[in-house]
Amino acid sequence: MLKKPAIIIAFLLLGGATLTMAQPEEQGKVKWYTIQEVEQLSKNEPRKVMIDVYTDWCGWCKKMDANTFDHPVIAEYINKNFYPVKLNAETKDEITFMGKTFKYVQNGRNGYNELAAGLLNGQMSFPSIAYLNEKLELLGAIPGYRPPKEMESILNYINEDKFEDQTLSDYEKTFTSKIN
Repeated sequence: MLKKPAIIIAFLLLGGATLTMAQPEEQGKVKWYTIQEVEQLSKNEPRKVMIDVYTDWCGWCKKMDANTFDHPVIAEYINKNFYPVKLNAETKDEITFMGKTFKYVQNGRNGYNELAAGLLNGQMSFPSIAYLNEKLELLGAIPGYRPPKEMESILNYINEDKFEDQTLSDYEKTFTSKIN
C-alpha cells in the first residue's frame, strides 16, 4: 500500500532544469514528459505524476510499453490525469529536480541514477512505477509488470486518492474496468 502524503519520503525536496517541449501526442499513445517538464508544468496545473522507472535491458519493461502503455484506455487515462515520465534507472545523465542534482552511481559493472534509487527506496526492480502527488511528493512505488486491466485499477486508485483510506485489494473488489 502507498504511504499517505503526510508520511512521504522527504528526499524529494529536490530544483528545476531546462524545459524542453514534449513530442505531440499520438492517438492512443502516452505523452511522456521529462521530470524537468513536469516540475514546470506542475506550477500552473498541478497533477499527480507517474514515473515509469525502467532499464534498456528489461524485457518486462518493453512488454509493459507495448501491452499496457500503448493500450488506448490506459493511454487516455494517463494523459488526462497524470504527468507521465519515463526514467531510465541506469542513465548516466545528471538529473536536476526540485533543486537537487541526481548523479549516476557506478555499482560493479553497472550502475544506477540516484533519482531512480530514491524513487524506488533502493528497491531496484524493473519495471516499477513511482507516484508523486500534486506537490511532487513521493507517494510510493509499485514494482512489476502490470497488464492493462490491473494498471487501470491502480491508476484510478492513485488518482482518486483511495490509498488514503482503502487498500488496493479492497478497492479492486468494487472497481469497474472500461477494458473488455
